[in-house]
Amino acid sequence: KRVSSFRDDLARLTPEVPYLIVDTSENRIYLMFGKKLLHEAVCSSGSYVLLKASDNQQWLFSTPRGIFRVLGKHHAPVWRRPDWAFVEEGLPIPAPYAAERYEAGVLGEFGIDFGNGYLIHGTLYQRQLGLPVTHGCIRLGDEDLRIVYRNLQLGSKIFIY
Repeated sequence: KRVSSFRDDLARLTPEVPYLIVDTSENRIYLMFGKKLLHEAVCSSGSYVLLKASDNQQWLFSTPRGIFRVLGKHHAPVWRRPDWAFVEEGLPIPAPYAAERYEAGVLGEFGIDFGNGYLIHGTLYQRQLGLPVTHGCIRLGDEDLRIVYRNLQLGSKIFIY
C-alpha cells in the first residue's frame, strides 16, 4: 500500500507539461514531458570560484539548486554585465546603466530566465560544455538551447540539483 501511495504521489507531482531537470554534478540536462525523456544534453554550470574585490565585496559563482519556474523567454538576449564582471577583468566598475555594461551576442540566440539574474543560455565557449565553468547560469550548445527554448513555456518547472 505504501509503495502504491508513493507512486500516486509521484504521478500527481510530475508536471503534465514539458519541464527541465539540470544535474549540476554531471553537467547534464534532461528535457522531460511527464515520464518521457524528450532530449538529453551536456551543459555547463557554476564553477564555485570565489572572487574577492578590494572593497571586501565577494561573489561565489554557484548555480542555485531547487525548483524554479521559467519567468521569461528572450530572443537575442543582451547581457547587462554585473559588477563582478569588471572586478574579474581588473577594470573599474562603471555606473549602473553605463553603455559599457551591455554586451550583445555573448549569451547565444536565446535566454530562459529562472530568477535572480540566472539564465539558461548559449555560449561562445562550446568546448567548455560539460565543465563547471559558469558564474551560475546554465550554458547549453546552440541546438540544445533551441530545443529547450521551443519546449519550455512560461511557468514551466526547472529542477536543479
